[in-house]
Amino acid sequence: MQLSNIFLWLAAFFGVFYCRCVLCATYLGKQHWYEEAEKTLRKKLGPRSELGRARNLVLIVGDGLSLTTLTAARILKGQRLGQPGEDTLLAWEAFPALALAKTYNLDAQVGESSACATALLCGVKANFETVGLDGGGRFEDCFSSYNSRVESLLSWAQQEGKSTGIVTNTRVTHATPAALFAHSPSRYWEDDSKVPPNARKSCKDIARQLIEDEPGKHVNVLLGGGRRHWMPKMMKDVEQPNEEGRRQDGRNLIEEWLRDKKRKGSHAEYVYTRAQLHRINPVSTQNLLGLFAYSHMDFDADRDTGPDGDPSLAEMTIAALSILQKNTRGFFLFVEGGRIDHAHHYNNPYRALDETLALEAALLAVLSLVDQTETLIVVTSDHSHVMTMGGLSTPRGNSILGTDRKASDVDGLPYTTLLYGNGPGYAIPRLIPNNVANVTAAHDKNTVHGSAAPRHWSTHGGEDVPVYASGPLATALFTATVDQSFIPHAMAYSACIGPYKQRCEQSNFSYTIPNCIQDPRRERTRQRGTGAGVVLASSVMSDDNTPSCTHITLSNFCTISMVCILWFAVT
Repeated sequence: MQLSNIFLWLAAFFGVFYCRCVLCATYLGKQHWYEEAEKTLRKKLGPRSELGRARNLVLIVGDGLSLTTLTAARILKGQRLGQPGEDTLLAWEAFPALALAKTYNLDAQVGESSACATALLCGVKANFETVGLDGGGRFEDCFSSYNSRVESLLSWAQQEGKSTGIVTNTRVTHATPAALFAHSPSRYWEDDSKVPPNARKSCKDIARQLIEDEPGKHVNVLLGGGRRHWMPKMMKDVEQPNEEGRRQDGRNLIEEWLRDKKRKGSHAEYVYTRAQLHRINPVSTQNLLGLFAYSHMDFDADRDTGPDGDPSLAEMTIAALSILQKNTRGFFLFVEGGRIDHAHHYNNPYRALDETLALEAALLAVLSLVDQTETLIVVTSDHSHVMTMGGLSTPRGNSILGTDRKASDVDGLPYTTLLYGNGPGYAIPRLIPNNVANVTAAHDKNTVHGSAAPRHWSTHGGEDVPVYASGPLATALFTATVDQSFIPHAMAYSACIGPYKQRCEQSNFSYTIPNCIQDPRRERTRQRGTGAGVVLASSVMSDDNTPSCTHITLSNFCTISMVCILWFAVT
C-alpha cells in the first residue's frame, strides 16, 4: 500500500471518530430538544393546532416538590383545619390537566436544580450544575458557554412585548431563577468573587448578567433575596450590619440598576422590607426591585411578619401582578417556592410542607387576580426529593408529622410516617422520635426525621414530578409523561411566542406544526433584512413518516466526506 494511501486511511479513521464526537455533541444540543418538542406537539395535537391562545403565562415552581411532599402537604393542610386531612385538596389539584415530567440531566440520572431549571425554562436538557446552556456547556468551562447559550420563556415573552416578572424566596441569582436570564457554566458564579480569576474577563457572573444583558435588564419586577451578590465587599448589609457584600469589583449593582432605569425614563423603585413593598404605587411604578434578605429569605415558619420584616411569597406575587397586568400585550410571571428544597435537604419535613402551603397561597393569589380564560397557569417542580411516606398501622387522621401506631417488628422502636432515604437524620442507634405520645412535639418545626444513609445534607430524588395546568390548551398539551424540556415549548405554543410565534399569525389560528422549528434568533435576523432565515436541520422523520428537513445536515456532510476520503484511498 502506498504511503499516501496509509495517510488517507488514517485521515478517514480519525475523521469518522471526529464526526462521531461532533454528532454526539450536536445530538445533545438545542436542536435535538427542539425537535423532540416538535414531535411531542404533533402527537398531542395532530397535524393541526387547536383553537385558543394564552395572553398571559404563569409558571409556579416548587423546588423539590415531590409527589410525596404534595400528598403530605395536602394532609397537613386538612389537619390544620381540624380535619383528618387525607381527603383535602391543594389548589392546583383541581386543575383539569395533569402530566408527569422526567427530570434527568444530560449527564446525571438524578437531576440538579440549575440543569433541571434550564430544561424547565429554556426547553433543552443541560449538564449538571450549568445554567442557561445546552449540552455544549461544560461545568466551570467559561469558553464552553459562548456557543451553547439558549433562550428562555422570559426571552420569548419579552420579544412579543409582554411584561415579565420573577418572584422567589431564594436569592434571585440562585440556580432556578438564574436559568431565566443567565448563561453560566457554573450555577455558583452568582457574583464575581466566585468566578475563577482567569475567567473573569471572559465570563460575567450571574448578577451582572441580570442587570446588564438581555433579557435580565428588561425584567419589570424582580423580587426575592440575595443582596450579598449585588453589593461590593466592605459595604455593610442594611439589615445585617455584621455581614458585607461579596463583590470584588467594587460595584453596587442595586444603585446601577436604579440609575439604568432612571436614564431610560422609567419610574423604578427598590425595596427591602415588607412595609416598603406595600407602599409601592403599582399605577405609576414601571420597574420594581425587591431584595428582602442578605441571602435566602427566611422560611415562612420563621418569617418576621412585621413592617420591617419580609413579605410572604403570596404578597410578593400580588405586588408583581399589580404591575405586570397593566400591559395590554400580557405578561409572563415566574413564581418559585425555593425553600421547600432547602427544608428537605435538612430532613426537616415540617418546614418543607409549610413552604408548600405558602406556595399554594401564592397560587390562590394568582387565581383571584387573573382572567383564567386567557391565562395559562402551570404548577410543577424542578426535581424530587428522597422523603418517603409509609406505615403499617396508621389510622385516618394520624398526624402526618407523627409516628406509625406500631413500632418496628425488628428493633421494637417507633418510627415516623415521613422518613428520608439519606441525609442528616441517620444515627446508630437510630433516631427515636420524640413525638410518640406528644402531639405538640410532632409539630415541632425543628424536628429532623430519620434517614437510611448518612449524609450532611439529603440528596434530590430521581423520580418524575407532576405538572398541573389550567388555561388555554392546557388539557391538550399537558398529558402523559413528557421530558421536562417539553414544558416551556408547550407554554410558548399556547401563547404563540418564541419558536411558535407564527401559530397565531395564521387566520383563525390555523397553523400546521412545522417540520423544522426555527431558531428565533435567526428569525429576528431575517425580519431585520440582514439575511435569510435559517431553518434548523432535522435528522428525524416526522410521526407521519414524512421527511422533516431535507437539506444537508452535519451527519450527511460527515458521511459524504468520509466516503470521498475512503474512495480516494482505495483507488
